[in-house]
Amino acid sequence: MRRRHFLQLPAAAMAAAPQVPEKSGMKITSVRLVRTRPRRPVPSYRPAPGSWSTQGVEVANPMSIYPKYKANRALFFPDPGHLGGFTVEIATDKGIKGYGSGGPGGGAVVEGNLRKLLLGEDPFDIERLWDMMWRATMHYGRMGIAINGISGVDIALWDLIGNALNMPVYKLIGGATKDRIPAYCTGNDIEQHAEFGFKMLKLAMPHGPADGREGMRKNLALVERARKALGPDGEIMLDCWMAWTERYTLEMAEMLAPLRVYWMEECLQPHDYEGFGRLNAQIKSTRIATGEHEYTRYGFRQLLEHRSASIWQPDMHWCGGLTEMRRIAALAAAYDIPVIPHGGGQRDAVHFVMATTNSPWAELFMPAPGGPPEVYRRFEEDNQITRGPEGIYVRPSDRPGFGWEFEVV
Repeated sequence: MRRRHFLQLPAAAMAAAPQVPEKSGMKITSVRLVRTRPRRPVPSYRPAPGSWSTQGVEVANPMSIYPKYKANRALFFPDPGHLGGFTVEIATDKGIKGYGSGGPGGGAVVEGNLRKLLLGEDPFDIERLWDMMWRATMHYGRMGIAINGISGVDIALWDLIGNALNMPVYKLIGGATKDRIPAYCTGNDIEQHAEFGFKMLKLAMPHGPADGREGMRKNLALVERARKALGPDGEIMLDCWMAWTERYTLEMAEMLAPLRVYWMEECLQPHDYEGFGRLNAQIKSTRIATGEHEYTRYGFRQLLEHRSASIWQPDMHWCGGLTEMRRIAALAAAYDIPVIPHGGGQRDAVHFVMATTNSPWAELFMPAPGGPPEVYRRFEEDNQITRGPEGIYVRPSDRPGFGWEFEVV
């Protein structure tokens, strides 16, 4: 009796099977930094007095212990001309392009190191290209600007692949895992956000340990204001932006317990894995969230090993791009940890949220109050906003790639 391997297909079936080429037939011919502008410019305006987005409104930050920089984060932020975010364009010999953005300083890494690794390569070899960029920058990178550079390139490669296949990115990485995505709004213009329809708000805490008991009372008053605006069923999250200490966080958690805060975010400096672990174990009235300023799966493995957080918040433009964020999400999924990305409602990151089962919400930043009606109408259109039981919902674009709507200048 003739034996046949159980995986061997008959010749007719093999002939009928689609033949997938090993290579895309494309080569990367150009990697350059570009400036962009919206195809439909949004009217500029001066925000209404008292809006949290104005420069005179204080937000707690790591430099709050220094009076000179306490009032305004912009005073110590890097010069955008030297260490700002960037947009990279990757083009192929077939005329297909992709665009991606990365975090502060990453543009210098793209120009000075990553470009020469990418030229002549097949853009579809995205896993290998990520590994090449990681290994090439490891001796000076692993965190910070090197990973910011890799992030932007990786996002551009996914955009390029989507454009080449005429498919939105979320379809490339698994398809829709939900009909639409519940969204929360970050910012302290509470009444505007609630009136718009948000039922989930994240507040930027204005005060930290440098402000003493009076600052704690003001933080409490802000959360009370949000609870009043949202009612008993709305969700409230707090962004502490690396400004608090363990002791301060424990005391604030106790004060805020009756107000049912959903999570407290980045209470400590991002490298304090042990401190986050202690807070996560001790605080029962809310959840501890962090990861906005964490890099790659190796950093998130530290969060896991120290049980530092109940919610992870990688930023796709900083953590290593879409490729690495998918690895982070897979690691989290094995331990039933939700991944709610920082900036998850942005036009590229929302594709990740749509395609990832353990990524339930997206973060939006609403235009400040005081603008003309067109500003808010465009905000709704650009994010494909709908309304429902959880308030505001968003969806990614169904155009190819990430569906960017800008032009290169």
